[in-house]
Amino acid sequence: MRSAFLLQTLLASALAAPLLALAQAAPSAPAAPPASRLETKLTTTPSRIVPVDRIVAVVNDEVITSNELGERVQLVVKQMQRGGGQLPASDVLQRQLLERMVNDRVQVQLAKENGIRVDDATVEKAVQRIADDNNLSMSDFRAALERDGIRFTRFREDMRNEILLQRVREREVENAVVVTDAEVETELAREARERGGTSEFRLQHVLVLVPQQATPEQIENRRRRALQALSELRKGTPFPQVSATYSDAPDALQGGNLGWRDSGRLPTLFLEAIEKLQAGEVSDTLRSPNGFHILKLLEKRGKSAAPSVVQTRARHILVRAKEGTSDAEVRTRLARLRERIVGGADFAELARSNSEDATASKGGDLGWVAPGETVPEFERAMNALKNGEISPPIQSPFGWHLVQVLERRNEELSEDRKKLAARQTVRARKADEAFQEWLRQTRDRAFVENRLEER
Repeated sequence: MRSAFLLQTLLASALAAPLLALAQAAPSAPAAPPASRLETKLTTTPSRIVPVDRIVAVVNDEVITSNELGERVQLVVKQMQRGGGQLPASDVLQRQLLERMVNDRVQVQLAKENGIRVDDATVEKAVQRIADDNNLSMSDFRAALERDGIRFTRFREDMRNEILLQRVREREVENAVVVTDAEVETELAREARERGGTSEFRLQHVLVLVPQQATPEQIENRRRRALQALSELRKGTPFPQVSATYSDAPDALQGGNLGWRDSGRLPTLFLEAIEKLQAGEVSDTLRSPNGFHILKLLEKRGKSAAPSVVQTRARHILVRAKEGTSDAEVRTRLARLRERIVGGADFAELARSNSEDATASKGGDLGWVAPGETVPEFERAMNALKNGEISPPIQSPFGWHLVQVLERRNEELSEDRKKLAARQTVRARKADEAFQEWLRQTRDRAFVENRLEER
């Protein structure tokens, strides 16, 4: 059990985002009725005829309606106001959000065409995990969504589509990325040269996309748009406002923040530009196959001389739901065990008598665990604990767990781990670049009719 438990592949997921953050970027709801029916749906009043809804975009054989777009605008406005972000003009925000909804809809359609499905059980687990991460019961979580104007059924479908988007990216892009041994050695050599120097950067980013088979006139129009964005930045306009107004990047409405990026994860084009910048400065426009980019360097820092990893010594109690026993019953059982431990009972003794895996005889001791050696659900719970703290019952593919962290340490990476980390860095960089190109090609192949400006 231990080897299977510790070595299961880590699957990166955006589903553990804070409350409502994922809903902000999630895809739109299922398609509205066909255009012919939708546009004739009217409500009559004594003095006038008021349209109930209208189509703002056609994406292949589906539509996006004004009501759908309006819901998304309201949600994003709340999120930006809550985060202190400066809102762009309402018409600019509508155009930006509609373009993102179109891109999401194209990807969801492609996933469904390729037979990618997400069952209800997977959605329920994802929703439960977000509730757990916010320390809310499911009823309290639903109430919190409703207070923010988000229907629970809509949130569940957005979650389903978010999982679909992750799976289609894995299938169409990430699984096709190949990293050679030569690339790993090159990355290791680069890291050795930069060790102790500046090799991590916190960035903001504006991307003005250029269609794959753009005409010279289209390219020039997009270049002018990028130059206009650069002019606004150099006049002192806040970066989040410029990003929300001009950028086509997925993070445009979150201020264009890329966060901290290791130099190994940055394209050479970006790295050459930002190495010339001081903190707070903005690059010139940069041309790549995807379009025009502008970067702002917020901070830069160096790596420690000896790469290390935080290892955690942990123990757990594992209980599986058996036939005739529900998850709720198992969870209640573990909650009672936790109460006994908090009240002074010995964790190891309870693990020996209750845990259902090979570590039971050792009091549930997992030994020293490095990042990526446990399944994501377990690792998230473990990382959130302080030394000596015991988690609430958490669920993983193996069952239900109580987790206790005993101690942590920094351990220098072995040569094998250095190679693995270098391979992951190269893979992440190549996957980022491949995804942007794949998304642009997929969008260009789709039939999209934008009716937002029609009245």
